[in-house]
Parts: sequence; structure tokens; C-alpha cells
Amino acid sequence: MKITDIKRQNIIDAAIIEFREQGFLGAKTTAIAKRANVSSRTLYKHFESKETLFEAISDIMVERNWSMEPVSYDPTRDFAEQLKDALWRYVGVITEETAIGLNRMVLSELIRDLDRSQKFFAESATHDYPITLLISEAMEANVLRKADAGLATNQLLGLAKNFFFWPEFFLGENPTPEGVMDDCIAMFMAHYAPIL
Repeated sequence: MKITDIKRQNIIDAAIIEFREQGFLGAKTTAIAKRANVSSRTLYKHFESKETLFEAISDIMVERNWSMEPVSYDPTRDFAEQLKDALWRYVGVITEETAIGLNRMVLSELIRDLDRSQKFFAESATHDYPITLLISEAMEANVLRKADAGLATNQLLGLAKNFFFWPEFFLGENPTPEGVMDDCIAMFMAHYAPIL
């Protein structure tokens, strides 16, 4: 890794801490530069403003949330088991410690700033969740009834996030009882059962 890449990463890491501790409005670029052990000039060489630095961190969060490879439907395996495996992988990605930290930092700012929030969600909407392909292909194979695969994915992930992401996000722990993932999948499968 080049020195400039290392400095850039140090600035991002320092900014994440500063934004999380001080919020976007309270964060100071001088404090970020000090945390990163670089000059303010070096910081501005990489990021022209506090806003562009925040946007870079938001982009990292989006990339991390979509870092899981798309999952294809395997007709030789039980679909509910495939869905369960894919959901656990996805939950693992979004509840990893760094991902939770990034989400806390970015979402707290999105709550405060409607324009930034709209821009962020518009950018997020251009990405497909990794599980969308699995659900779409299962619909094509008549394992699920045909519907909008994106909407179906959002419904399923809404259930899963309610039990596996938000407790980690707000509480730093997950008190969800065992078997809840199976219940989420069973509800989803019942709703999208193929019409015979």
C-alpha cells in the first residue's frame, strides 16, 4: 500500500471516530487531522471538505452493506435452507462491529439532515441486495409465486433486520430468541407460496 493510500485510510478511520463522537456538526477537520497524524493540508489534499469526507465514509458503508456476492438459486437444495444460509451471511455482514459503527455514524447524520438522507437513499436504491437474485430465480422456478423480487427482498430483510440488526445497532447486543430466523423465513414462504 502506498503512503498516500495509508494516509487516506488513516484520515477516514480518524473521521469515523470524530464523527461518531462529535456528530457531523461538532466534528472538526483539525481534530480529524490530529487523530490521523497528518497535517490539515494533507487532509484537504485527500478530501476538499468535511462534507466530501462524510460522503466518502457513507460510500464505504454502502459498499460494505452490499459486499456479499449475489446468491443464485440452486434447484438441488431446499429453498428455505438456501434462504436461511443467505440471510445469516447477510446478517453477519451488516452486524460486523465496523459495519455497526459506520451505520451508527452515518444514520445519526441522516436523521438530522433530510437532503443528505434523500441523497443517501437514492444512492442505496441503485444497488440490489445480494438475496434479490436468489428470490428472483426462485420465483422464475415457481418455488415462490411471481411478484416484485425487490419488494419481496425488502419485506424479508425488514423482518430479519428488526430482530438481528436493530438490537445490535441500539443495544450493542442481540437478545433475540433462537428460532426467530426460521419464523421470519416461514412467514415469508407462507406469503409467497406459489399459487397452484
